[in-house]
Amino acid sequence: MLYAILIYVAEDVVEGMTPEEDDEHIDKHLELQERLAAQNKLGPAVRLMPTRMARQLRTAGSPVVVDGPFAETKEQLLGFYVVDCASQDEAMSIARSLPTLGSIFEVRPVRRYIPGGTLPAEENPVTE
Repeated sequence: MLYAILIYVAEDVVEGMTPEEDDEHIDKHLELQERLAAQNKLGPAVRLMPTRMARQLRTAGSPVVVDGPFAETKEQLLGFYVVDCASQDEAMSIARSLPTLGSIFEVRPVRRYIPGGTLPAEENPVTE
């Protein structure tokens, strides 16, 4: 069964990292991704840009597009993994192995997975 592991972190923690600290943190994720891929357990993994770069479409009443940030909580969704596991306990074990920045990991079963086209990997996404 597929599970999403949603990663929540306070953005000020991530933005306060030096480039070297960020690279070290990403390297830990890449090591885990290599292990999961070798076990055929890794689906999409995404790191999101900061909430201030997002836009939101609100559809209650007349549709309205609003610029970010939107989070009304201390932690923001930083990224996610999709993993193929035999049980939620196994997915939780993977979440426990993720590098953390005081993160919150939400493990949730995926009801439906529809793989999109073949988007290329992007190592240097658009920045502000």
